[in-house]
Amino acid sequence: MFKIRQRNCMLIATVLILAPCIVILMVLGPELSTEQSLTQRLAECHMRLQYLESMYRARQEDVSLLSQYLGQLQFNNNGSSNVSNVSPPPQSVANFLDALSPEARQLLRNASHVSKAGVSTTSRGFVPVQNIRLPNAYHFLPHLLDDAGSLRPAYLRSKGRCDVSIVLGIPTVHREKQSYLLGTLHNLIENMNEEEQNETLIIVYIGETDLDAVQLIAKQIETSFESHVESGLIDIIAPAPSYYPNFERLRITLNDPLERVKWRSKQNLDFAYLMAYAHAKGTFYVQLEDDILTKRQFITTMKKFALIKSALTKPDQPEWFVLDFCQLGFIGKMFKSAELPYLITYFQMFYNDKPVDWLLTYFIESKVCRTDKDQKHCNQEKAKYWQHFRKSLFQHIGTSSSLKGKVQKLKDKQFGSKVPTFYAHTHNPPAVVKSNIAPYKNFLLKRAYRGESYFWGLLPQPGDLVQFIFEQPTLLRRYLFRSGNSEHPSDRFYNTTVELLPADSLSENSSVWSTYNTTTDGYLVVGSFDSLGVAEALLDPKIGAIKELRLHVHSDSENWALLSEIELQELGNNASNSDTNAAKPRFAAGS
Repeated sequence: MFKIRQRNCMLIATVLILAPCIVILMVLGPELSTEQSLTQRLAECHMRLQYLESMYRARQEDVSLLSQYLGQLQFNNNGSSNVSNVSPPPQSVANFLDALSPEARQLLRNASHVSKAGVSTTSRGFVPVQNIRLPNAYHFLPHLLDDAGSLRPAYLRSKGRCDVSIVLGIPTVHREKQSYLLGTLHNLIENMNEEEQNETLIIVYIGETDLDAVQLIAKQIETSFESHVESGLIDIIAPAPSYYPNFERLRITLNDPLERVKWRSKQNLDFAYLMAYAHAKGTFYVQLEDDILTKRQFITTMKKFALIKSALTKPDQPEWFVLDFCQLGFIGKMFKSAELPYLITYFQMFYNDKPVDWLLTYFIESKVCRTDKDQKHCNQEKAKYWQHFRKSLFQHIGTSSSLKGKVQKLKDKQFGSKVPTFYAHTHNPPAVVKSNIAPYKNFLLKRAYRGESYFWGLLPQPGDLVQFIFEQPTLLRRYLFRSGNSEHPSDRFYNTTVELLPADSLSENSSVWSTYNTTTDGYLVVGSFDSLGVAEALLDPKIGAIKELRLHVHSDSENWALLSEIELQELGNNASNSDTNAAKPRFAAGS
């Protein structure tokens, strides 16, 4: 009896527990089913929206292509003699139609009665075979479709040089603290002979969206290297602002701060644009940075190494993809120009994901590494495609990165011999030297004048002087002062003039008065330090003997002052020491 009563209690309890659950399921069941259905419909709408967005981008691409084609037609109809902005002739109608979407092609053919050669149609409604449309830059960078001129340079200075052996690509931006660009260009050009210059093209890419900043940097280059820009050795290019996406909307990747994500994403896009412009200009392309030093005849060395590696590749062996002339980052990486489109596309696909030097590594690994092999095997295979020159040809000298707050002190230990910090001249005429710029430690002016070291002084102030008072009145042929060095490229003389005091009074009719300005205390102003931190000139013999020569500072400086070379050459004294030093590769401090 007790067991029956216990069983009944259990049944009643079960019913009491299950009944509410059944009621809840009966009530909420349709709602759950409705929610699931709504979720599925939302997902379907979302996918449909993505599809419509892709179709919209395709129509935008058609409009962009049409705009570019019509722009080319208008340009060629108007004519232009400006070499710097010559556009390629318009494509043939058939080739142009191939670039459009099938729908746009069919509409144009219907409207203009243009048919594609070799395609037949029948009255039965046979649909002609259409070309498959492959992804391109507009798929990876859809923001380019927002502006028909997004791939048209905002600034281009070029003489049209092409078919060269080596193209050097140098991306640069405006730097808040200090720029090394002019010093880098000076060092590169100075370490080429005439033959190397004739088979080289240097492309400076200015990655700025502010046209004023672009023109300022371009003006500095054109002023400092006017002859090389005119000869076609240097091209200057800057992208349209619409080439860049909205960097504020980038995905956060690698758990990096947004500012770093923006910086490395922009760098990827800069490299892609620079390579795209360069790939039809020469046989080989070398990626550089705007804060480097190089060695004498580096062009010949790189070209010879590339040709030897190509010639020694056996038919059953893979050809090299990268030749590495520097151990740091992306500096000194050489590619065959014909293979640049692979990298360009890869950078466009993953610009938001990884730094550019990482992407290069992953690209090579994707080509050669196997999932069923270990890292050692991967490295062995990579070495066949990514080959290193025995000693680095480039050294990184910059310390202030283009990323705000980043300090970059990396040095390539494989660069070999240390870049000289000063250049000695031991045949300077006897003189008493002095300055009211306080020297740092043992970097004294008298030691620099004797060729024992360099002069390094604390912050110059307006009115500060560096004086060379000759023991006997001296006839000078030329002077050379070089400020800054490889270790301290920004410690230069800014807004500083070179002045001298004639030993004898000049006649009022002397042509010297019309050639040079004079100071209130009777000194002739014969020159000044240029944007590279160098003051150099030949002196007019009519000046006669000189009692004193001085450097006169006219403004405050945020940096110390360093003289890495002092040469005062007397008239009739062509010292062998001067000739020897003149043949050495120089370092020019960055701007």
